Amino acid sequence: MKKIYLFLSAVFALGITTSCNDYLDKLPDDRAEVDNVDKVQKLLVSAYPKQDPTYIFEMSSDNVDDNGINYGYSPKEEELYRWKDVETEGNDDPKYIWNHCYTAVASANLALQAIENLGSPAELNGAKAEALLCRAYAMFRLSTVFCMAWNPAKAEQYLGLPYPKIPDVSVNTRGTLKQLYENINADIEAALPLLDDTYLKVPKYHFNAKAAYAFAARFNLFYLNYDKTIKYANEVLGSNPSGVLRNMNEYASLTIDAFSNKYISTSENANLLILTSVSRLARTGSRFNHNTNITDCETFWAPMPWAPHGGSTNNCLVEASQLYGSNQKIWIPTVNEYFEVTDKINDTGFPHIVRPIFTTDQVLLERAEAYVMKKKYTEALADMNAWITAHTKTVQGTAKRPTLTQESLNKFINDTPLAKDTITTNRDRSIKKTLHPQGFTLEEGTQINMIYMLLQMRRIETFWHGGRFLDIKRYGITVCHLLDGEDPIFFKPGDLRGAIQLPLDVIDAGLEANPREANTSKTPKK
Repeated sequence: MKKIYLFLSAVFALGITTSCNDYLDKLPDDRAEVDNVDKVQKLLVSAYPKQDPTYIFEMSSDNVDDNGINYGYSPKEEELYRWKDVETEGNDDPKYIWNHCYTAVASANLALQAIENLGSPAELNGAKAEALLCRAYAMFRLSTVFCMAWNPAKAEQYLGLPYPKIPDVSVNTRGTLKQLYENINADIEAALPLLDDTYLKVPKYHFNAKAAYAFAARFNLFYLNYDKTIKYANEVLGSNPSGVLRNMNEYASLTIDAFSNKYISTSENANLLILTSVSRLARTGSRFNHNTNITDCETFWAPMPWAPHGGSTNNCLVEASQLYGSNQKIWIPTVNEYFEVTDKINDTGFPHIVRPIFTTDQVLLERAEAYVMKKKYTEALADMNAWITAHTKTVQGTAKRPTLTQESLNKFINDTPLAKDTITTNRDRSIKKTLHPQGFTLEEGTQINMIYMLLQMRRIETFWHGGRFLDIKRYGITVCHLLDGEDPIFFKPGDLRGAIQLPLDVIDAGLEANPREANTSKTPKK
């Protein structure tokens, strides 16, 4: 195997040509000395990934449909929609996700080494916690892109990722998913006792304590550690979360720009960690996009307890009345573009998006899921009703805000038709899709019905923020992508393409590629 240096990717990100023997082996600033408290804290600004995988996740999910060859699209969008390996090198592509996450890991490792060299003073406990969390988060983000969903029965078979911990010490093998998750977990657990927000000037741009516990809750949910999910979510939400959730009624009458600005504001109680990235997510084409078929039958206008007959008119969900665009491209301004002009004469620059990476609303639904898995249905219903209250109007047309009970939830889900794996008409669509959980089981009846409801809530909550594809991977949901003039294609439960292929130059340098199966597009067996 060719020698690979994977403890840094800053050189790679800057486009510097290297040989395999010096691949990613030094910082672009030739290792500026970090020798005091102030320098450590400033270094951590670069320990957050500057690229975002949301574009990949959304185009791969069931939030998009094919509107036909007459509408515009980019080659990358078609590749992602077809679940093909992406070989381009744009800002939303796997190569740049990989590079920037490992650059963040490199900065975190350098900060941790500097803290150790300074004698690990107590005044740097908060910075040490932030560095550990940044490393863990960058690796967790990489795992959601390039690895399969956690499955304890297969964790020692599934490939992990190199987990660098020491500057200048390369990690040349991927290891297993089990080892990767153990490393992430160790960093999180080491960080939590050291949390200290006092040195943070703008806490919501860093791993403040609430954001740290939100990350811990999400990771443990994916790790199937439900007790820890609940424990850490409680640190964020408490027993009465209503006061910290996003009150969507405050957004109901806002303009697009006002909506977007409020959604990502540091003054919004729901926002826990806010990051920016270079991305074209807000300017996707019209061929492969979220259209009226999906909106009507699967997302915002689908029949739900807050919209018993579906549609936009008699629908209490605030988001249902805050949609913009055309029949081919329907969007909500939770993700907007902020363009950085680098050349005023030619009006060129970089498109940026700003996203709340962790929010109280997401944590609430994650805690509810953990409650359901523990069969604590009363507690789960309380969280679900809190989310409904925060996201719906009291009355809209003939619809009224519901208060879910175990009986009403079961009746609604039982009365909802199951979606077909192969879509031929909109009648085949539904919010309720057959689940094949990866590495865990669900009981028929209340447990699976509550999960159906939660998955739909999360689909709305994380729309165009990437969460749906992660749920598709975790819950083994079959996705049918229609294609104009062609047979439909399918993403099946446990599909190996859920682990996005590594960048070509990383594979060429010797790192093991993600495996692929043959005939992955055939109609799934019943």
